[in-house]
Amino acid sequence: MSDGSSERNVQFEVVDSHRIPFGKNNFIEIARKKAVSGSGSTEFISLSRGFTMKDGSDRYKSSISIPDDEEIRKFLSEKIMDI
Repeated sequence: MSDGSSERNVQFEVVDSHRIPFGKNNFIEIARKKAVSGSGSTEFISLSRGFTMKDGSDRYKSSISIPDDEEIRKFLSEKIMDI
């Protein structure tokens, strides 16, 4: 009987990221990431909100992952511009 641990062993790699600061110590970061496991890899888009601590380290408050699908990316970019 397998405990499934090899299936859950996922490493995340940042392919590209961009951030914009706002407010006192806050930032929004958008990144293309890759989840790599023994069964392959999948790329996705991550949208995160965080803040910078006094010591310069970053902390993330919330994040959402978006499938790397052209139709979804187009929908989001158009609707953000419309809001």
